[in-house]
Amino acid sequence: MRFSVYSKKASLVGAFFVCACMALPAWAFCPAPRDARLVEVARVVDGDTLRLADGRSVRMIGLNTPEQGGKGKQAEAFAQAATRELQKRVRASANQVMLEAGDDPRDRYGRLLAHVYDRRGDNLEAALLAEGLGYVVAVAPNTRLLDCHLVAEKAARDQRKGLWRKPPIQSVADVSQGGFALLSGRVKSVDRNRGGLWLDMGHSLVLNVPLQQASAFTEYHPGSLVGREVEVRGWVVDRAGRTQSSGQARWSLRITHPSMLAIRRD
Repeated sequence: MRFSVYSKKASLVGAFFVCACMALPAWAFCPAPRDARLVEVARVVDGDTLRLADGRSVRMIGLNTPEQGGKGKQAEAFAQAATRELQKRVRASANQVMLEAGDDPRDRYGRLLAHVYDRRGDNLEAALLAEGLGYVVAVAPNTRLLDCHLVAEKAARDQRKGLWRKPPIQSVADVSQGGFALLSGRVKSVDRNRGGLWLDMGHSLVLNVPLQQASAFTEYHPGSLVGREVEVRGWVVDRAGRTQSSGQARWSLRITHPSMLAIRRD
């Protein structure tokens, strides 16, 4: 059995890159921006965030690395390794990087959303993904390098590098806290309303595809997902308190792009 990315375009393009990837580093396929200027990095905050000398914070597009912890929480596995790898690459680039802002240039915290490249033009998100130090995440419209990032992650996963040494896939039955997660389970039912598509996974977990993004999920009719085993990634939200009286699932995960959902095929 295997998982296939829930995007025909990504699968076809990815197949081409997987062959080419045998000869060149995965991040070599992420095109660097033209005429980009170098900016000074003050410090590496963690594996996917930089602070620039001009005071701006940069959240790297397409990459989510394990959390560093803090406030009584322990660091997640490979969080420090991801931070050290990014620090090493930034130092090797003389603490200067090139930025390419996303089509949606800011996150809800006011950070600049950007692809980050070193002085040679190597994409640093793909570099960390290829080392198995983070997960691909895709949030439309910031998906220009998605195919490249998927190839980099697949290379690490196939070679069991970094966090893929012991694949961190969690059963939906074991969800007990919020935060980023890679989950697997069987779709019990699919509903549609003004909030989008709702995939009931049982065990008090529901997946949500917002209505404005549902049109991108074209490979399968929603009804065909019922009974299928899927792998999904994203941020789990605890809806306790808001849902107890309504009978809704306690846990929800919003699917931000078709590539964040994979279907197990026989």
